[in-house]
Amino acid sequence: MKDYASAPAANDAPGTLGDAAYLELKAALFAFRLQPGERFSESAIAARLGMSRTPVRHALARLQREGYLAMDVRSGWSVRPLDFEQFDHLYDLRLVLEAAAVRRLCEGFAPGALDDLKDFWLAPPTDRVLDSQRVANMDETFHMTLVAAAGNPEMTRVHADLTERIRILRRLDFGSAERVVCTYDEHAAILGAILRGRADQAAMLLRAHIEASKSEVRQITLHRLYLARGSKQ
Repeated sequence: MKDYASAPAANDAPGTLGDAAYLELKAALFAFRLQPGERFSESAIAARLGMSRTPVRHALARLQREGYLAMDVRSGWSVRPLDFEQFDHLYDLRLVLEAAAVRRLCEGFAPGALDDLKDFWLAPPTDRVLDSQRVANMDETFHMTLVAAAGNPEMTRVHADLTERIRILRRLDFGSAERVVCTYDEHAAILGAILRGRADQAAMLLRAHIEASKSEVRQITLHRLYLARGSKQ
């Protein structure tokens, strides 16, 4: 199955020192070891990672392009603050795009376009994957495959960019076994409605799934930030 998630998983083998620095820093951002609004220097990060400044510079520039970091010539590097209002807007856009995609899929799709999704998400409970990182990656792939299968390349491009921008919060949705089970059940229900051509039901199930995920990640984010800030005091 094609994995649409552009961020390497934490256990991926980096190809270069720059890749290794990128993975380390992104993991720190996702775990809030580097907190929103926190300022730091390139040299401090290089010392923290035990690397020279060149690979660190490449990693920082990559994370800046992805929207996680900001750079000011006077004050240096900083982690972009979390903007929950912006995330709400992005989730609203995500819902519009994905609802349009599932309605189009209910009218028909290319043979085999959803076969990999069926193999993974319709597996019996005894064959389900429980690793949260793998499920997080496959969750992204599920939603991006639905949009891509709808056959509109511009919609696919916009959705891919949106997915990258909400990833830092969305990945927090898989911190418990309960959420993994819910994701399997909800994805299976959405797929079932699409395969039966029931557009209204598919769109309704999709909306409920995305709204539940948005609510969950907001609560988890606030809790994780609270714990992270307390540990640094």
